[in-house]
Amino acid sequence: MTPGSEPRHAAHETVEERLAEEVVEELELHEVPSDEEEPLPSMSEQIAEQLGGVRGLIESSLPVLVFVLLNVVLGDAVVGLDKQTALYWALAGSVTSAVGIGVYRLIRKEPVRHAVNGLFGIAIGAFLAWRTGEAKNFYLPGILLTFGQAAVLLLSVVVRKPIIGYAWGIMANKGHQDWFGNARLFRTFQWLTLVWVVSLSIRAGIQYYLWALGEANALGIVRILISWPIYAATFAFTAWAIHRVTSTQKAAPA
Repeated sequence: MTPGSEPRHAAHETVEERLAEEVVEELELHEVPSDEEEPLPSMSEQIAEQLGGVRGLIESSLPVLVFVLLNVVLGDAVVGLDKQTALYWALAGSVTSAVGIGVYRLIRKEPVRHAVNGLFGIAIGAFLAWRTGEAKNFYLPGILLTFGQAAVLLLSVVVRKPIIGYAWGIMANKGHQDWFGNARLFRTFQWLTLVWVVSLSIRAGIQYYLWALGEANALGIVRILISWPIYAATFAFTAWAIHRVTSTQKAAPA
């Protein structure tokens, strides 16, 4: 075919394609290669995010610590105020510290998710303790919530819809829940969900035992000392177990 004898529509297509390429180059509309996508956070970063970092741990424990200290110092142990008066002051101090943390974060324009969650739990516990006049009931909502979480996780295993699998899909798989078709991952999520059931049950069980004994101050101390370490250890083990399975499957020949 001699130059200039190409079909009319072919020439028009060539011009249009060339024009389109120039527009794309001018506006920098080229598709970003998949290997340049923003990487997912590392396992350690995910753990830090879930716990709110060291600062989050301190802020979540501070209202409970204030309650325990004021209840002990103002009660028979030191100052000698009557039980009800000491309790009311302890409740006021705990709620005030929780509100103060939230206000401080707002002033500094920082995320308040952890502070709001903590304030909500503290407020419910404080209301129960105030209404019943029993310091131990300050911790009851947290105990019941933890038992409830364990029950929901166990139910998800029974119906073969392990919640840990859904959590992994959201946190580390870009929202995709395609692990149902992966038999090994499915089994991993099943037993990891059971690990969480045991972890939550241990935390709640120890606290409930102290609540039943009426050991309010011991309950507060135990809550601070065991809750977050157990949570962090369980989360870290979960991340390690999932990473071990996924990395092994990626390394396996197709």
